[in-house]
Amino acid sequence: MRQGKGESGLPLFARESRRYLTVSELSQIIKGTLERELDALWVVGEVSNFRVPPSGHIYFTLKDDKSQIAAVMFRRQGTSLKFKPEDGMEALCFGRVSLYQARGDLQLYVEIMEPRGKGALYLAFEQLKKKLGEEGLFAAERKRELPFLPAAIGIVTSLHGAALRDMLRILHDRFLARRVIVRPVRVQGDGAAQEIAEGISDLGGSGLVDMMIVGRGGGSLEDLWAFNEEVVARAIFAAPVPVISAVGHEVDFTIADFVADHRAPTPTAAAEMAVPRREELVEELESHGSRLLRAMQSRAESERGAWQGLARRLSDPSRRLRENQLRLDELSLSLWRRFRDHVARLSDRLAHGSERLNGLSPLAVLDRGYSIAQKMPEQSVVKDSVAISIGDLLRVSFARGRVLCRIEQKE
Repeated sequence: MRQGKGESGLPLFARESRRYLTVSELSQIIKGTLERELDALWVVGEVSNFRVPPSGHIYFTLKDDKSQIAAVMFRRQGTSLKFKPEDGMEALCFGRVSLYQARGDLQLYVEIMEPRGKGALYLAFEQLKKKLGEEGLFAAERKRELPFLPAAIGIVTSLHGAALRDMLRILHDRFLARRVIVRPVRVQGDGAAQEIAEGISDLGGSGLVDMMIVGRGGGSLEDLWAFNEEVVARAIFAAPVPVISAVGHEVDFTIADFVADHRAPTPTAAAEMAVPRREELVEELESHGSRLLRAMQSRAESERGAWQGLARRLSDPSRRLRENQLRLDELSLSLWRRFRDHVARLSDRLAHGSERLNGLSPLAVLDRGYSIAQKMPEQSVVKDSVAISIGDLLRVSFARGRVLCRIEQKE
């Protein structure tokens, strides 16, 4: 083991003159040596004990089957990560080795971090897709139908791309009367995702559009990455009107495609989905009109035939009226005769009953010479002499007139 030398050139631990270092000096020497020898290198290992405290710095351990080393990635560098490191993930880290002098800890200071085996962007795509899918942002039941003929269409894209020109041309050719509102945004680079999200929010909150197209032309995965950002996905999900995602070419898929209500393979296809072709609508309308006219004519002919059949079966209404009038006269005469005969029969029955009643009347008996004696003052008819006594007062009724008598003698 080599011994260090002091300013005099003698060994630091020589018996004659013992030289010593403070802990800080030793740490400084180690730190300087490490930074000179290991100032830029790539290290591969498995991520373990991954954590992000409130400071935003990333702390983890990088290890293999024999060794491990503490690693830190400061917040500034961590914001450039496109994926979320996880325990157990194999990662490739670029940085420098140094000593944390306060504790004497050896650390790997990471500047760049990439997943081993899968690209960082691909891994970030899969991680965000899984997260948002579990939250229900891709659920089919929340997808909305596009309006049949929107009065106003919003477009969130770059003003300088060919995609916008293609969409405007298609919309103009298919249905000229539709209003188009363009919200210009950057579609790639730092801050593009935030601009796209703000554009979606602005158009949706304006109340001026019935639907939106969000997208751009083709490009590499890096070029299209703004449409894979979580902020864009959540803005599409929160949009109050249906959204068509039209990013890149048919083979390109982004997170925006999964969240949007409809996915178009290209911006041109999105414009075609947004509005029908006016000429096709006119042709379809004319076709429907012709079919309707034919159906009405057929129905009219059928109804006319049915009416003619009924007319043939129906006799002259005036003749039928005359016949009914004669029948009514006959019925009236018959009813009058029956009523007259019935009244006559009732009159006969009444006369016969009156004769019988007169025969039973006590007045008729009086006409034949009989009288009726009533005991006074009870006015009870006397039928037996036992019912009266000497001195009782009787009223005797004759056929004509009455007399009062007092009983003087009974026999």
